[in-house]
Amino acid sequence: MREAIMIDLTTPLLAIDVGRGTQDILIYEPGRPIENSIKLVLPSPTVVVAEKVRQATRAGRPVFLDGFLMGGGANTGAIREHLAAGLPVYATPEAAGTLHDDLERVRAMGIEIRAAPPGDAVRVRTTDYMEPELQKALSLFGVGYPEDVAVAVQDHGYSPHRSNRIHRFELMRDRLDAGDWDLLSLAADPALPDMTRMQAVRRQAPGALVTDTGPVALIGALCDPVVRQRAKEGVILVNAGNGHTLCFALKGREIYGLFEHHTGALDPAKLQHYIRRLADGTLTSEEVFDDGGHGAAVRKPLVTDTVVVTGPNRLRLLPEAYQAAPFGDMMLSGCFGLMYLWRRLRER
Repeated sequence: MREAIMIDLTTPLLAIDVGRGTQDILIYEPGRPIENSIKLVLPSPTVVVAEKVRQATRAGRPVFLDGFLMGGGANTGAIREHLAAGLPVYATPEAAGTLHDDLERVRAMGIEIRAAPPGDAVRVRTTDYMEPELQKALSLFGVGYPEDVAVAVQDHGYSPHRSNRIHRFELMRDRLDAGDWDLLSLAADPALPDMTRMQAVRRQAPGALVTDTGPVALIGALCDPVVRQRAKEGVILVNAGNGHTLCFALKGREIYGLFEHHTGALDPAKLQHYIRRLADGTLTSEEVFDDGGHGAAVRKPLVTDTVVVTGPNRLRLLPEAYQAAPFGDMMLSGCFGLMYLWRRLRER
């Protein structure tokens, strides 16, 4: 049986786990206990961009989106509200990709795609990697910015003309098949060319390790010694994030099955239903997709009653499950996963 997860690094690392509500940040320094590491839980880039757009809406001014393709969520909602208020939105071609891979659909929303803004527009920078802001914040406390950077974002892959939910799950299934369903097969380094959001981060941080948020949170949860021990016999491991919930049936590092859904569409009873069907090997991708989720992939059943959960929605969805807290800090599960991947992929 493949072993579960331990971490140890030889060089400083800045780990950033970009979620829908927060960006969770850890600066690891060798020789310092992880519990004493510098940690930040800040509003996610999509929340930051949304507030800048809403400020422009309140001021009655046009908005010009300029920067990189980034994740959606609060920002796309604010942009739609801005348009509904009768105010113009302009965007560079790359920034426009934040709203949809098909730029004709972006234009159909009422957004003008152009290289430069009109003179009265508020310029709003789009990015998942807020390096200037982070450097400034850390410098105020005399903290240096590490050369090594690892970033996690959720990427659906480039899919302009079909469901990005289907496309994302097909890519995950391909990675699992190619990697014999090992947990680490879901982390590609470098990121796949099709992952446009990850590639946008890599253009800003060329040497960074960039991977997906869902798997890194679960990899990080395995740093909890209780979870690591239970994984040896088989465990249902759940990341209840702000935007998405990802669930693995796992033994050691071998994935027996998984599914991914939108957290807002789940309640405790529905999630328990999916978990039972995942464990007995009967859950289908069509069932999850038709319910508004991404899908499921099941290789074989896993006989276990052990359920552990991490993520900010863990108590709402699985209050009776074991609440994983690697190094005593649940919000940084993804950062710990990034640390492990850096050690495994860059320092071996």
